Amino acid sequence: MKKFVVFALLIALIAAMSVPAMAWDASKQKSLGQDKNKMTWYILDYGKDANGVPFAISRKYYTNTTIKNDTIELLMSKFGISPEVAGSLYFTEYGYEYTADGKQFAQTYVRHYDMLGNEIHGTVFDDSTEATKKNFIALSAVAGSTPAKAANYAFGRNVTPPAKSQAPAKSSTVPEKRVVRAKGK
Repeated sequence: MKKFVVFALLIALIAAMSVPAMAWDASKQKSLGQDKNKMTWYILDYGKDANGVPFAISRKYYTNTTIKNDTIELLMSKFGISPEVAGSLYFTEYGYEYTADGKQFAQTYVRHYDMLGNEIHGTVFDDSTEATKKNFIALSAVAGSTPAKAANYAFGRNVTPPAKSQAPAKSSTVPEKRVVRAKGK
């Protein structure tokens, strides 16, 4: 009986710990597929915040081990995170803020998580120090990037891929073969 209770508590603990990683409105989640580095990207949330500022949140899954290892090395060297904790890296979330005219964006945070949704390390860009100052960049300079794609959702632009038109069926120039039987056979 004790084993069952411990097992049930363990399952409940794992479920509770994974909630932050899955706490987004599923109807807003959009897959962006893989980028040129074979990293898988999603948009988790977008729109306008309580102050009317357009925003978007994206998530990158480490499907490229080289880049994952580079990020783990950065977490250990720059932030002093242990190899065990840094090595548990699974995904990174990015917050974006857009100017009202939709021409620029700034990163508002970057947070690294393990598989259970526990934050390994995060930085919030809130202009409180020079190191955490928001830097606005022209969206035109990063066309095709995740922040640019997410801006389309934040501003409610047409984000539905155009319908593919079907080409008419090709007609064959080879005549159909006919079976001709000789009489009497």
